[in-house]
Amino acid sequence: MLRALLLLGGLAPALPAGPHWAYEGPHGQQHWPEGHPACGGRAQSPIDIQTRGVRVDPSLPPVRPVGYQHPDTPTFTLGNNGHTAVLVLPPSLRVRGLPRPFAAAQLHLHWGRAGGGRGAEHLVDGHRAPAEVHVVHFDAERFANASQAQHHAGGLAVLGVLLEVGADPHPAYDNILSHLGSIRYAGQTTTIPSFSVQDLLPPRLDLYYRYNGSLTTPPCFQGVLWTLFQQPVRISLSQLEQLQGSLYATEEAEPEPQPLVDNFRGPQELNQRLVLSSFPRGPKGYLTGEIVAIVFGTGSGCLCLFLAAHFVAKRMRARRAQQQDVVFKASSRRPPADDGPRP
Repeated sequence: MLRALLLLGGLAPALPAGPHWAYEGPHGQQHWPEGHPACGGRAQSPIDIQTRGVRVDPSLPPVRPVGYQHPDTPTFTLGNNGHTAVLVLPPSLRVRGLPRPFAAAQLHLHWGRAGGGRGAEHLVDGHRAPAEVHVVHFDAERFANASQAQHHAGGLAVLGVLLEVGADPHPAYDNILSHLGSIRYAGQTTTIPSFSVQDLLPPRLDLYYRYNGSLTTPPCFQGVLWTLFQQPVRISLSQLEQLQGSLYATEEAEPEPQPLVDNFRGPQELNQRLVLSSFPRGPKGYLTGEIVAIVFGTGSGCLCLFLAAHFVAKRMRARRAQQQDVVFKASSRRPPADDGPRP
């Protein structure tokens, strides 16, 4: 199964054939084009999505995962390839809502370092989330697997999910994070029980950005159709720290193990590419989605409070009127005539 991870080339990203690469140092991302020419192309990923500049396309359909909730395999393979944690997915997991049917190949993660370091690859209006998940798919109509598809324009489609920190742990992500201790060193793999991959995605799959880009690691092949969901998924701080502090980028035999952290590429130039959004912009250029939901929820809450206050006030007015009526009736009764003292 390790061989299967290696065959994925830069998709995972795995250890590809050709020059060694890293995120920092003498083989860092600024040197990638020297050994991998495509990394110097004009349609590279990730990018900083400026919401004021995107084009709204209401014809973009919702993303529809097929088979994600109930994978037809009892187990998944999870591995550490020295650059990230990779979960191999069966091709029976499909995604619709794209130009063609795409089959899943694998998913992997990008993160920063302990102490609050942010590690997502895509930015939105300059904001970098703490982590990001990429679910890689290949064009199942034209290619047999992702290794073939990565060499061709439109051969790959990647779903991107931004991870933010929330108050509570996310149960679906524990299906991966709880097994990181079994793949601490590069080259290690383990088998884990299968689970609903759809639970890793945000609830609103109709809100997303779409653009043409590349693999975010060498060999940086271009022609990747990117879908970055607008709605983030929230994991707990302890889950994020588990992701940031569990893995090493070196093999177990290395005398000086190197922590696997900051495995994200910096934003690339847009170079006249068009970024689409499936949802409209707000009054100040910000794209709606969660904002609409927040406004709607706030308005609904205010309406409920207003109605509750109205009914309480109405009941109080009715009670005061009833009391006044009782007092009026009581005061309107005449006392009996006083005929003098009685025996």
